[in-house]
Amino acid sequence: MLQRLKILTASLRHAFSRGASRDLEATPTAARSLRRALPPLLILTAVTGVGYAVVTHPPLQAVPHGQAALRTNQFSGGTSEFRDGSYVRIPGLHEVRLFPLRDQSYHPAAIARAGGPAPLQSVEGLSLGLDMNVRWAVDTTRLAELSRKLPDDIEADVIAPAVQAVVYKQIAKRTVREIFSSQRAEIAAALEAELRAKLAGDGIVLKGVQIGSVDLPPDYRRGMDSLLADSLASERMRYTLEIADKKVKETELTAAADKVRRETAAEAAGREQIIAAKAQEEAMKHVLPFKQKQIEQRALEAQADSAARIQQAEGQAKARRIEVDAEASARQKLADAEAYRLGQVGKANASQMAAEGALLTRHPLLVQKAMVDKLSDKVQVIIAPPGSGGFIGSALLGGNSPKAAVAEGNGEAMVKE
Repeated sequence: MLQRLKILTASLRHAFSRGASRDLEATPTAARSLRRALPPLLILTAVTGVGYAVVTHPPLQAVPHGQAALRTNQFSGGTSEFRDGSYVRIPGLHEVRLFPLRDQSYHPAAIARAGGPAPLQSVEGLSLGLDMNVRWAVDTTRLAELSRKLPDDIEADVIAPAVQAVVYKQIAKRTVREIFSSQRAEIAAALEAELRAKLAGDGIVLKGVQIGSVDLPPDYRRGMDSLLADSLASERMRYTLEIADKKVKETELTAAADKVRRETAAEAAGREQIIAAKAQEEAMKHVLPFKQKQIEQRALEAQADSAARIQQAEGQAKARRIEVDAEASARQKLADAEAYRLGQVGKANASQMAAEGALLTRHPLLVQKAMVDKLSDKVQVIIAPPGSGGFIGSALLGGNSPKAAVAEGNGEAMVKE
C-alpha cells in the first residue's frame, strides 16, 4: 500500500511539474500560483491515502476465537504468536497467518460413493465407497515453524493427499467382505496408525479416524443380498433339522426319565410305608405307657383340685365368720359410743340451762336482749302502749316479768339493732 502511495505521489508530482513547465512558458503568474498550491495538494493526497489505508487495513486487529495469529516481520523475519486479545499489523511490514487451535474434521467426499469421482478399489478390483471422518489438529508447540512450512490451505494441500494415499493402499489389500463386515476395526486401526505417522512430519496431530457406511455397487449389493438370503435359508434349514433331531432325543430322554421317575416313586412309596409301619409300631411301645401315665396324672390332678376347693371353701367360711364377729363388735362399740355421747350431751345441756336460769334470775333484762337479738333481723320497730311501765315482751311470754328500762316519747318505745 505504501508503494502504491509513493507511485501515485510521484505521478502526480510529475504531471504537475510538466503542466507547470508548460504553463510557465505561457504565463509566469499562473506558474507561480501553481507552485504555491502544489504542496498543500500533495499533503492532502498523502493524508487521504493514509486514511484510506487505515480504514481498509486497520493496524489493530483482534485474534479470532479458537485460533492463533502468527505475525511475521518482513524485514527482520521475527515471528510473534497471539492467541487472544488484539495485535498490531502494519501493511507492508507485517504478514499475519491464522492457525486453528480446535480439532478439525475432514470428510473426504470423493471416496464416499462407489459411483463417485474417485472410488476405492478392493483386492478383487471392485469399486466401492467408504464414508470416513478424520479428526486432526495443528501441533500448537510448533506454530512458528509451521507458519513458514505449511501451505495456506492445510486441509486441501496436506490432509487430503495423505488420506487418499493411505486409504487407497489399505483398502486395496482387503476383500469386500473384510471391508464390509469382518475387519472394520482392524482397517480403522491400520489407517489411523499409518496416517498419524505420515501427518506427524508436517506438524499435524491426528486425533482419530472413524469409518462409517460402505457403499457397494448396486449389482454387487443385489448379488450379496441374494447370497445372504440363500445362506440364511440354508442356515435356517440346518437349524430346523438340528432342532427336530434334538426334539426327538428330548422326547426319548423325557420318556426314559418319566419311567425311571415312576419306578423310583413306587420304590420310595413302598419304603415309606414300611418305614411308617415300623415307626408306628415303635411309637406304640412308647405311647401306651405315656397314655397310662396321663390317666394317672389326670386322676391325681382331680384329687388335688377337690382338696384345694374344700380348703378354699373352709377358708372362705372362716373368713366370713370372722367378718361377722368383727362387724357385730364394731356395731356394739358404735352403740355404746352413741349412748355415752347422748348422756354427755344431756348433762351439758342441763348444766347450761341451769346456768342460764341462774343468770336470768340475776339479770332479767337478758330476756329482752335475747328476744331482740332473735327478732333483730326481722323486726325493727315495736309499738307498746304508753305508760305501761312493764316488760314489753310480757304479752308474748304470757305472764308478768320484771320491769325494764324503756324509752318513752309520745307514747312509743323503739328498739333498734
